[in-house]
Amino acid sequence: MKFRLIDTENDHHDVSLLARVLGVSRQGYYLWLRRRERGPSARARRDAELTEKIRTHHTASDEIYRAPRIHTDLREIDGIRIGRKRVARLMRTAGLSGVTQRRCRTTIPDRRAAAASDLVKRQFTAEKPNRLWTADITHVPTGQGFLYLAVVLDVFSRRIVGWAMADHMRTELVTDAPAMAIHQRRPSTEVIHHSDKGGQYTSLAFGQRCAQAEVRPSTDRTGTCFDNAITESFFASLECELLDRRALRTRPEAERAVFAYIKGFYNPRRRHSANGQLSPAEYERRQALKNVHQDGYATA
Repeated sequence: MKFRLIDTENDHHDVSLLARVLGVSRQGYYLWLRRRERGPSARARRDAELTEKIRTHHTASDEIYRAPRIHTDLREIDGIRIGRKRVARLMRTAGLSGVTQRRCRTTIPDRRAAAASDLVKRQFTAEKPNRLWTADITHVPTGQGFLYLAVVLDVFSRRIVGWAMADHMRTELVTDAPAMAIHQRRPSTEVIHHSDKGGQYTSLAFGQRCAQAEVRPSTDRTGTCFDNAITESFFASLECELLDRRALRTRPEAERAVFAYIKGFYNPRRRHSANGQLSPAEYERRQALKNVHQDGYATA
């Protein structure tokens, strides 16, 4: 600012006098003048180019992504090799920020119901799709009251493979979600369906539906979010990336928004750290190609 003032007034006053009054050096002014004439440095120009690409990816994520996922977008989509700290710095400078997960939720258990055994014991890993599904219920606030959402998540890829929404939390809500998962995924072997000890998941009707579909029900040991952490993590993402950022007036509006989030963003596009920053759909696609190649080599 002081050098700019000197540049404005140097036609009327001596540069040395202006520099002395403003408390800067005459040499410093001429150095600033030469830098201005040369224009921005190569690094500054590169930072400006990178900032525009970062802004594009940030906008494409609906302003959800933070530096780690933006860093992956730059590497995989644009082929740009750049440090994650530089991405974080450029985002701060540009005033770009993502969203942060905050909390988990639990379901109220039915103490009178006989719960299924814990077949998972916090070992939330699966080598193939349709081996282990986790499930839970959350509520979506709207101007008309709560919309309840039940989901089924495939642990292999973190993909939401089944969901159901209703204005109630009766047992049919949690039976409709795995029914959708079975219809979409067509599991070839018996799959474990793991949930907390919520009353809907320990009901007789839910157990009968699992038996009919050849699904093995499993419930956690403690009824806390840590024993169903993967599904709770999805709900935390849904909350901070969608629900906290929109006022949903009606239940139909909420249904459309949740559907668009799952089908249009979370499954096909949202990068997930557990998948090496690949989206659930892309992770499954690459793993399927890898298996095809391995099978081809095995038979060659």
